[in-house]
Amino acid sequence: MSREKACVSFIRPFQALALGVCVLAAAFTAAAQPTAAAPASGIDSSFIDPAVRVQDDLFRHVNGGWLERTPIPPDRASTGAFEQLHEAIQPQLRTLIEEAAAARHDAEASQIGDLYASFMGEAALEKLGVKPIAAELAAIDAVADRSQLARLMARAIRAGISMPIALDIHQDGRDPTRYIADLSQGGLGLPARDYYLLDDPRFKQVRGSYLVYMARMLALAGERKTAHIARAVLALETALARAQWTQLENRDPVRIYNKVELTALCELAPGFNWASFLAGTGLAGTVGDVIVSQPSYVTALGRQIEHAPLDVWKAYAKLRMLDAYAPYLDKAFVDLRFAFAGTALRGTPENAPRWERGVALVEASLGDGLGKRYVQRHFPPAHKARMEKLVAHLLAAYRESIAALDWMSAQTRREAQAKLARFTPKIGYPARWVDYGALEIRAGDLVGNVRRAREFESARQIAKLGRPIDRDEWLMTPQTVNAYYNPEQNEIVFPASILQPPFFDPNADDAVNYGGIGAVIGHEISHGFDDQGSQYDGEGRLRDWWTPGDRERFNAKTQALVVQYGAYTPVAGYPIDGALTLGENIADNSGLEIAYKAYQLSLGGQPAPTLDGLSGQARFFYGFAQVWRGKAREAALIEQLKSDPHAPDEFRANGAVRNHPGFYSTFGVKPGDGMYLAPEERVSIW
Repeated sequence: MSREKACVSFIRPFQALALGVCVLAAAFTAAAQPTAAAPASGIDSSFIDPAVRVQDDLFRHVNGGWLERTPIPPDRASTGAFEQLHEAIQPQLRTLIEEAAAARHDAEASQIGDLYASFMGEAALEKLGVKPIAAELAAIDAVADRSQLARLMARAIRAGISMPIALDIHQDGRDPTRYIADLSQGGLGLPARDYYLLDDPRFKQVRGSYLVYMARMLALAGERKTAHIARAVLALETALARAQWTQLENRDPVRIYNKVELTALCELAPGFNWASFLAGTGLAGTVGDVIVSQPSYVTALGRQIEHAPLDVWKAYAKLRMLDAYAPYLDKAFVDLRFAFAGTALRGTPENAPRWERGVALVEASLGDGLGKRYVQRHFPPAHKARMEKLVAHLLAAYRESIAALDWMSAQTRREAQAKLARFTPKIGYPARWVDYGALEIRAGDLVGNVRRAREFESARQIAKLGRPIDRDEWLMTPQTVNAYYNPEQNEIVFPASILQPPFFDPNADDAVNYGGIGAVIGHEISHGFDDQGSQYDGEGRLRDWWTPGDRERFNAKTQALVVQYGAYTPVAGYPIDGALTLGENIADNSGLEIAYKAYQLSLGGQPAPTLDGLSGQARFFYGFAQVWRGKAREAALIEQLKSDPHAPDEFRANGAVRNHPGFYSTFGVKPGDGMYLAPEERVSIW
């Protein structure tokens, strides 16, 4: 039961693994303080391509050498600044895990060691085959009628297995004082509904690979007539996909807020055994109402449960279970799943090393236990204090910007300032760690450990219902290379691991750091005012606090971004969806604007030094482009374009600076240059 609906992250999730600045500059002062030695520029000049003019392509000018000389690792779907920092952290996490396993000085260390060892024990897994999930498969075989499907789905959800209904627990958008359960669409084996519905050569090929994958997976589990069964399951999933709401529809927080009394669920889907489902998930007797994010989908699901053959539903459930547990079974299952999920879907030739997948499992199951050790070793408390000052500086820049906006009325401006004043920054690591004392980890029981860890997290989420909101909770671990904004709690969160070069360089002049981590901070703050976040007030309540005129002017500006980004085509025939990526594009453009203003404020009226032949303003934009250094395999790019609200890296870099007046003045960009946009086409929000 993951909780991501209200979480707006800075980057797309890593696709390479089967999952999911250590030192800061001195506090900013009104004027630069003298130092014994000039700081470094922070720009990696070895990657600059002098054959590409910055006025024609900032991204390739700054990163051209890197793009040419850096291959995508064979076990990755993409690589870049984020991915390379993630890869650099993995050996650190492995060391911490192995130290915990060797020391076993507390119960949590033993849990970490036993879980990791159970994953690394390949020889034992080869002897077991499908036996570790035999009981779960038998439970599916024992389903005798449709009324039992609801309990089967509830059991699977508790074990973290994807089902047609997903269950999340989060803060009530209309009442910030309480948690609420949220039922939403799910259960597809392909990345997005377009993979089922579009008559596209790429998606036809993927559907063919999916049929082969399902048939072979069923055969490994001992089933017969697997090709026929696979076709029937694909038809069922296609019907579900057809009923699902689009990702763009799901971006509207008002539209997906549909509170339903438990007694009224039967009206939405009469053919579904709601009493059994609610009892099986633990919701019965705990809550009186739930959110149903996509009511029409739930109705369509009810019809499928009534009319699709029971044997097809049972085969579907088996496949979802096999897919979920395949990474933790013998080599035949592991290789088969990777051949589809890694290679066929994303074009990745090789699986990640086993030790790295083991680290990912510990991260997913005992993330705070590992994170506690990570920050003790790699993120001293003093660094957190310095980062808090940097965030405060960016918030100050937003306050000044809001006060000067010409398109926002005084009434809305007061509300915006009030919301900004209530922002909660969370830096480095949480104030309180998750307690895993109730989680049982057994030596040598990998699948059991995975199942119990998922059930532990499910129970932890359900236990929130009826309790006060925990405003200290984090939705990411400190070792996650990412950041996020949560509109329901109006908080910006920056895990320890992202606070490293190229996002922050402790030895560099401020300019590159404002272009890097400063733009990251500005990005996350701006999510509070993007097309989704702006619908929540400072308390995290879903409330329209804009005047109609201000909303109209804001929508006009953002619609121009939809058009801009919709004109970019990263892969022939697959343009960026400007509407789907709107929130992230607003954040990229706004983060850049505010970071640039904050950098100007930090100079205190003094000129920035020239380093490596670059002015402070030039280093700012170079630092921004360095952050978006990245490349991806074509299949992974297509998946991103169809399922991810983030634009590909190149267009996040170039797309934002094309709208920024400082970029034009710094580099003398003029009509005819590749980066030029006519003034009337540029979008400036903050």
